[in-house]
Amino acid sequence: MKAFSYERVTSPAQAAAAVIARPGAKFVAGGTNLLDLMKLHIETPLHLVDINAIGLDRIERTAEGGLRIGALVRNADLATDARVRRDYGVLARALVSGASGQLRNMATTAGNLLQRTRCPYFYDTDMPCNKRAPGSGCSAIGGYSRQHAVVGSSDACIATHPSDMAVGLRALDATVETVNAAGRTRVIPIAEFHRLPGTTPHVETTLELGELITSVTLPRPPGGRHFYQKVRDRASYAFALVSVAAIVQRDGSGRVALGGVAHKPWRMEAADAELPRGAKAVAARLFADARPTEHNAFKVPLAQRTIDSVLNEARRAG
Repeated sequence: MKAFSYERVTSPAQAAAAVIARPGAKFVAGGTNLLDLMKLHIETPLHLVDINAIGLDRIERTAEGGLRIGALVRNADLATDARVRRDYGVLARALVSGASGQLRNMATTAGNLLQRTRCPYFYDTDMPCNKRAPGSGCSAIGGYSRQHAVVGSSDACIATHPSDMAVGLRALDATVETVNAAGRTRVIPIAEFHRLPGTTPHVETTLELGELITSVTLPRPPGGRHFYQKVRDRASYAFALVSVAAIVQRDGSGRVALGGVAHKPWRMEAADAELPRGAKAVAARLFADARPTEHNAFKVPLAQRTIDSVLNEARRAG
């Protein structure tokens, strides 16, 4: 690990200003992803700004009847909150599908959104990777790509986003609230927060330099039955090959978002409209522009079967 300096801050504005003031600075909270990347010399911040004391660790009701989740709420606390379990079951289920109990005790809401891909070529510093070293090439394209994206990818990157929580938030139409060094706040719809790779896969979100996530807000509970099914190579501590977050109403309408198939949680409102017609119609919309490789083409029918499993479970539940 390369040498770095360190400071603690006590307010969101102070945190944003500290990162702006020091070139190469990064925020750190739980550190479950950043510290691993620092040990591998993938992330090499010159300065760390510890934000654990800025007070963003509460879950509160909003005036509109939703929930505001502080950026530093730990994944374990969020998954077990009675209000989340009762009204936002898709999020609770997504959270407990991710990582391990030990990691969920440390990982934060903001950090989960900002975690970087688990593409093995990204982690191997001997291999070209546009996400790690812009302009160097993508080793996954033409390499072994079983875990990689089948839709929304580009000629520069076919990595997937690893978060389970983000897929649940996409199904819920959450918003991300931020503050910058000037104290200006911003609200970003979760649909616009993560970027597709295009020609700049190293730019992963719409955050500006020094902009700090302060909270994630859930709208009023959407009702219906909530599902999160994750297909992976082993029963725990594994990233999704395909995951399906779905909210299904009694009339068969609803919402569906996928993980494990794209550079960001994958949802299309046009596909939501196809839910009453069944999984085949939904999948046809979601994967209309799919570009699978020879190694991961199985993800398209796997996603359709997983959506079908969720819809069958919803029908049985009545």
